[in-house]
Amino acid sequence: MITKTQIINSLDRLPENISIDQLVDHLIFVEKVQKGLDDFLNGRTNTKEEAKQKLSKWL
Repeated sequence: MITKTQIINSLDRLPENISIDQLVDHLIFVEKVQKGLDDFLNGRTNTKEEAKQKLSKWL
C-alpha cells in the first residue's frame, strides 16, 4: 500500500500542469512499484525457474 507521505512526495515531483488521468496513472505506477518492493522484502518472489514452471501452461 502506498502511504500518504509517498503520495505527497510524488506530487511534489510532478510538473505543475498535469491531467487527472496522468496523475492517476502515476499514482497507480508508484503503488505497483511499492507493492513489488514490499513483495521482494518479504520473500514473496519467484526464482527464474519457478516463474518458468508457473508460466509454462501459458507459454
